[in-house]
Amino acid sequence: MQLEIRPDPAEVGRARRWARSRLAGSGIGADEPLAETLILLVSELVTNAVVHTGRPAVLRLSLPGAEAAEETVVRLEVADRSDRAPVPRCVDGEATGGRGLALVDGLADRWGWSAEGVGKRIWCELDRCANPSGAAAPACGPGAAAAYEGRTYGGRTYEAV
Repeated sequence: MQLEIRPDPAEVGRARRWARSRLAGSGIGADEPLAETLILLVSELVTNAVVHTGRPAVLRLSLPGAEAAEETVVRLEVADRSDRAPVPRCVDGEATGGRGLALVDGLADRWGWSAEGVGKRIWCELDRCANPSGAAAPACGPGAAAAYEGRTYGGRTYEAV
């Protein structure tokens, strides 16, 4: 499933709402840490595409079906029409931006990018593992500790989006 993104900062909120609406039927509860992390990653990658390219982009989500949701990989991709490579930045505590790729690196289990035609595709993946207790399955792997609400990353405190 995919969403066309216009080069407008208002598109970030629309992308978050769209991603949330796609969680229904995927077997991933909207209140699970995995869902919250996914929405934050959508926000960061779409913001990067809108702010740094000034060009349209495409957001793609690969979510499991409800019957296959216990152990799966959720994949998020943003393709844009800029050939500039994504560059993680080192910023000081006073800067209001420049932490998006550091967040992606800290929250995703895997991420990367590739050149694609006249642009590029940035992707990230989140693992979801079965919970032996029978409760809703949590995220797993390196990004699992990233239940971000109320936490500070790079000097910025995040609340539920």
